[in-house]
Amino acid sequence: MKHVTKLLIGGLLGGLMTTGMASAQVVSIATGAQGSLAYNSGQAIAKVANDHGITARTQPLVGYLPLIDNGEVDFGFSNGVEAEFALTGTGNYDRAHPNLRLVGVMFPLTTGIMVRADSGILTVADLKAKASELKIASEYTKSTIIPYYIGGGLANGGMTYDDFQKVPVSSFVAGINALGDGLVDVALVSLNNGAGKQVEAKLSGSGGLQYVSLDDSPEGVAAFKKFLPAGNIIAMKANEKIPGLKQPANIMQVPWMMLTSVNASDELVYKMTKIVAENNDALKASFGAFGNAKPEKMAPANGVPYHPGALKYYEEAGITVGE
Repeated sequence: MKHVTKLLIGGLLGGLMTTGMASAQVVSIATGAQGSLAYNSGQAIAKVANDHGITARTQPLVGYLPLIDNGEVDFGFSNGVEAEFALTGTGNYDRAHPNLRLVGVMFPLTTGIMVRADSGILTVADLKAKASELKIASEYTKSTIIPYYIGGGLANGGMTYDDFQKVPVSSFVAGINALGDGLVDVALVSLNNGAGKQVEAKLSGSGGLQYVSLDDSPEGVAAFKKFLPAGNIIAMKANEKIPGLKQPANIMQVPWMMLTSVNASDELVYKMTKIVAENNDALKASFGAFGNAKPEKMAPANGVPYHPGALKYYEEAGITVGE
């Protein structure tokens, strides 16, 4: 009898525990493949969220913005340009995802068009003068947003892809490697990117890499923003320790943003926004890119509306939205 009673009590407790776990909300954060920017961002935020009362689990998914749009996943990441394209069904998206909403900027992404340093090309004017002679990385079949970055840089100097000899590549890293192998003369490379550092070392005997400096005139910026409305052109000082900056250069900066669905609860999004904004040291400890985050700049203007829960936090924190 005692044995039966223990079994019944044990079964009851187990049932209660199972019921409790089932009723607890587990928040999903979509990320890219292991080692990707989205993966590292998601792992850092999930860790900090779990330390502050949100039970968060990461899901390494590819092409997950539609899943956020329909509410299958609670949060995920995108650069600010692609977020606008996904919302409206433009650019590299063939249908609109109207339920996407912004949480805020995690940190800025800095990138630019690169050439070999021994090419003699320092500015977009130099690039334009030699365009017909040059091979450029194109298509980027596994990362279709990248041609828009390059297209924006080319438009800044009054050029298009058609001014060059186009060489299809599969991915961002493939484009960088093609530049290092001499298969292309022009490719997109992010600041301090690992693959870019490897190519810089490989080409050290011929001077390494150099960013093509963009035109920061009002006209040049306007042409750039036709391709990358959420992007900006920023001035970088010469820095021998950073590949591509042997000379000063104006390069691109685009916000890396966290997204959610219009159907996510205001309470959840408010709490997640607050956690991200107020725990930068912990986020930076998990993923160094968060060292470039600035809470006061978490809510810039963007074509994607901010979620009401995020807006509630920004109002309380005195963070201006839309600047």
